[in-house]
Amino acid sequence: MIAVTGANGLLGSFIVRRLLEEKKPFVALKRPGSDISLLEDVASGIQWRDADVTDSIALEDAFADVTRVIHTAAIVSFNPRKSKAIMDCNVQGTRNVVNAGLIAGVKRLVHISSVGALGRQKKQWLVDETNQWTESSLNSTYGHSKYLAELEVFRGQQEGLETVILNPSVILAPANWSKSSAQLFHYVWKENFFYTDAFLNYVDVRDVANATYRLLESDISEQRFIINAGSVSFIEFFSQVAARFNKQPPSIRLQPLLLRVLAQAESIRTFVTGEEPLLTKETARLANTEFLYSNDKIKKALSIDFQPIEETLDWCCQYYMSKYMHKN
Repeated sequence: MIAVTGANGLLGSFIVRRLLEEKKPFVALKRPGSDISLLEDVASGIQWRDADVTDSIALEDAFADVTRVIHTAAIVSFNPRKSKAIMDCNVQGTRNVVNAGLIAGVKRLVHISSVGALGRQKKQWLVDETNQWTESSLNSTYGHSKYLAELEVFRGQQEGLETVILNPSVILAPANWSKSSAQLFHYVWKENFFYTDAFLNYVDVRDVANATYRLLESDISEQRFIINAGSVSFIEFFSQVAARFNKQPPSIRLQPLLLRVLAQAESIRTFVTGEEPLLTKETARLANTEFLYSNDKIKKALSIDFQPIEETLDWCCQYYMSKYMHKN
């Protein structure tokens, strides 16, 4: 039996769909009362178990009869006001998953991390799986939390768990565009004016779900894999999305000083509204940087090809247009 934590989330929901297609027995874990709308069309075929990853006792109960775990549950945010919640969910939650797995006799753990856990350094252009974490102003609280979470996975590995780690870049998917990476599409839809010189490392959610499933079924262990389709400048990304939406793309390039001012203003705005900030001090520091995350290792291991960005954007934008065309 397979257990998927965070099964109702952006990535978790696509992994669940893959398991349903493959007719694999699994249980889907979610927090009590959480939104399952991303799976509402297939919810009747899913065995749900309520277990917040920060609740160690609930996790132990939820892992009954489970032999393999796909751990996707995490808070993906660059909001500094969520730092404690990020650490609690991503680090303590992973510690609880590892401990509950060891208690339950789970044999294999596939952990969804992030390229942020690999760390970033100034004047570094290419990052691969050998990258060593180094404290840097270019690292985010979220990235730090995923790095610490990986240490928990390594501990579980030493204590008998068979593990594999995936490090996806920004996951593009049709989802709730008020959350996570889907906000990028909403930003263009609202015809915002500003862009930065930064670059976006991206991957289609279907490719991440495919790699996750194939690594779950493989005998590969004690390895980590970057899951990244490529890199594109934000202005190119925004322009391609705008063309599909028939909207005006951003046209004002932000200079570093103005970027810092806007980050402060965004912090004040979201403090009042409670919304997730589109720009923070952490993301502002990355505005004039370019990194490429190498996908050579996963391509060699699984002989996979990634979705071209044009196909991913067609798929996502068609979804958003059909869902939000008559809404603000």
